[in-house]
Amino acid sequence: MRIALVSTPFVAVPPRLYGGTELIVAELADGLVERGHHVTLFATGDSRTRAELRSLYDVAQWPPEMLVDLDHVSWAMQQIAERDTFDVVHAHSAIALACARLLPGVPLVYTIHHERDEKLSALYRNCGDAHYIAISDDQRRREIPLRDVTVIHHGLDATKYQHAPRAAGDHVCFVGRLARVKGPHTAIRAAIAAGVPIRVAGEIHPPDEAWAAAELSDLLVHPMVRFLGPIGLPQKAPLLRDARALLAPIAWHEPFGLILIESMLSGCPVVAFARGSVPELVEEGVTGFVAESFEHMVTLIRPGGAVDRFDRVRCRERAVERFGRDRMIAEHLALYARANGLADAAGARPALAIA
Repeated sequence: MRIALVSTPFVAVPPRLYGGTELIVAELADGLVERGHHVTLFATGDSRTRAELRSLYDVAQWPPEMLVDLDHVSWAMQQIAERDTFDVVHAHSAIALACARLLPGVPLVYTIHHERDEKLSALYRNCGDAHYIAISDDQRRREIPLRDVTVIHHGLDATKYQHAPRAAGDHVCFVGRLARVKGPHTAIRAAIAAGVPIRVAGEIHPPDEAWAAAELSDLLVHPMVRFLGPIGLPQKAPLLRDARALLAPIAWHEPFGLILIESMLSGCPVVAFARGSVPELVEEGVTGFVAESFEHMVTLIRPGGAVDRFDRVRCRERAVERFGRDRMIAEHLALYARANGLADAAGARPALAIA
């Protein structure tokens, strides 16, 4: 198939540090190319990919800005309309839904990467012809009813993650955006209460600066805390391999949570609160534990507790089965073929076989 992937203009593909959406776009692009499909990736010029790369912006445009996104996506859609024949367009920006009206007959797949947002939901009501992907069933249930929506969990290349039968360190870890909803303050307090050191990786984004100054700054300099700052995969892989557990005391309906499956692929148990996608991603006792409360999280991570009796080999095996890249690619290809076939029923190109 000839597939156009439209990423964001905010972070390179794959991201050097922060960037969940762009990491999944990278996995899709390379995985589809490996299966013999012709993929054109519309992303920033500092991206690295096995696909054909086209870019309007030479480097990532951070922080996110709506007009930059509009510029990037409308340019990509113009390129698609004027220069090529694609069997499907897969976009990761909601702006593409509106621009797609100018490309009649080209099937559009759009992945919802965010929690319920009423302004975006209003847009979705007017863009019923797209084929939507929800990244968890929890996200799908919270969104408005959509005519065509498929749940596809994220998947990653398992070979990029290191794993061992036993944790090499005595610490737990937190990895993610340093924001209230992600719970870094709760993770640190749980580790202190359990009497175990914690390594914290991530960065504070501008909207969270006031909260971090008031609630997090003092915790990051606690003697039991080692603050690593923002990290990329070269630092993240050994961190997860060696940690006794990843703590995810989230306080929001997180649509997915890539760090959860990165931890599982490393054989590192996830200990998380039951919000958002957590109950459908974490298999109790197999890939982690769902903590019912702060006190329960503390109990799970105490030395000699549940995380120290955890089978890290089984965790890794199950994570590869459920969240490996091959499964994700296969499910996307099935959707692309169906979308192309539905377009054919309306008078567009015929459906193509998938590898």
